[in-house]
Amino acid sequence: MNAGQKPNGLEAVHDYVGMWVTADGVIRQELLPNGRYDEARGHRASAYTGSYSIKGNHIDYVDDTGFTADGEFQGDVLYHGGMIFYRQK
Repeated sequence: MNAGQKPNGLEAVHDYVGMWVTADGVIRQELLPNGRYDEARGHRASAYTGSYSIKGNHIDYVDDTGFTADGEFQGDVLYHGGMIFYRQK
């Protein structure tokens, strides 16, 4: 098994897995270790869901409707879709 990979052939684990939240807490985006994401907006859970891939500090999204977007990580900050997300610890 290569470093950074999970057993049983699951996707590689990376440093960006976890919850990312806007400063006001209204938008919460969880990057799951299986290459999926789940985004909540306000009181609307799972407002957007889909898959993502990461290369370096760049993230590409494809939501379940086919819409695509991207973003960039800079440390514990994610810039995506004109918004700024902070890693929730």
